[in-house]
Amino acid sequence: MPELPEVETIRRGVEPHVQGRTIVHTLVRDRRLRFGVPEDLETRLQDQPIVGLRRRAKYLIFELPTGALLIHLGMSGRLHVLMPEAMPAPGKHAHLDLGLDDGTVLRLTDPRRFGMALWASKPVDQHKLLHALGPEPTPQDWSAEQFIRACRHRSASIKSVLMDQRVVVGVGNIYANEALFQSGIHPNRPAGRISARRLQLLHAAVIEVLDEAIRQGGTTLRDFSGADGLPGYFQLSVSVYQREGHPCPNCGVAIRRMVIGQRATFWCPDCQR
Repeated sequence: MPELPEVETIRRGVEPHVQGRTIVHTLVRDRRLRFGVPEDLETRLQDQPIVGLRRRAKYLIFELPTGALLIHLGMSGRLHVLMPEAMPAPGKHAHLDLGLDDGTVLRLTDPRRFGMALWASKPVDQHKLLHALGPEPTPQDWSAEQFIRACRHRSASIKSVLMDQRVVVGVGNIYANEALFQSGIHPNRPAGRISARRLQLLHAAVIEVLDEAIRQGGTTLRDFSGADGLPGYFQLSVSVYQREGHPCPNCGVAIRRMVIGQRATFWCPDCQR
C-alpha cells in the first residue's frame, strides 16, 4: 500500500495544481469507500478555495476556509491530476472527481475501496483519525529521546513499536524493514531490551531511509504510482524487503523472512542482532 514517502510524493505532485484554485464541482460515483463518503461532501466542497495541501501521516489534507477534505489512499488508491485537454474517461474504480476552476480534475481511484474521502471540521488536527497520531518522522518533530522513552519497558518487538502510529507516524512495513537492517537490529528483539545507543542509530536510520525514499519518489509497488502516473523508484534501493533468499548486500548471507504482527518481515541473520 502507499506508505508515507508515496503519499508525500503524491502531495508534492498535486500541490502545484491545486494551490489557490477553487473547487467548482464534486462528483461522487461510489460512496462505498472506507467509512463511506459523506452525503453532504459535495455541498461542503462547493465553491471552496483550496488554501493549502499538507500531509499528516498518510492522510492528504486539503485545507479549505471552513474545514478540510481528508484523503487516505488505503491499499490501492491513486490520486491523479487530469488536464482538461486530455481528460480520460473514468474507469469503474474512479470513485471521486474534484473539478477545479481552471478545468483541472483530481480523480481518486481505488479498486479495493479501502481509501477514504472524509470531511474534517476545524480544528482539523482534532479529527478522530488525526488527534491521537504520534509525531512525524523528522528531526524537528521526533527526537531520539522521545523514541527511547517510547521503547522503555516495552516487551513488544521493536518492529511492532516502530510501526505503532502513536509512537511515530508513517513508518510502514517496507521502511521499518529497511531501517532495522541499516541499524543492525533484529526486528523481533523486544524494544525494551535495546540500548539507548542502538535506538539512536535506529532513529537516525528511520529518518534517513524515509528521506531517501521521498527523494527517489516512493517505492514502486503493484498498485502505486505518483500523481503524474509514473512509478516511484525506491524499489531499486531496498536491501532486504521482499529479498528472501537473496544475499545480504553487506555479508552475503541469505536474507530470511518471518511474520511479525501479520506483516512479512525480512532480515539478515548475520548483520542484525
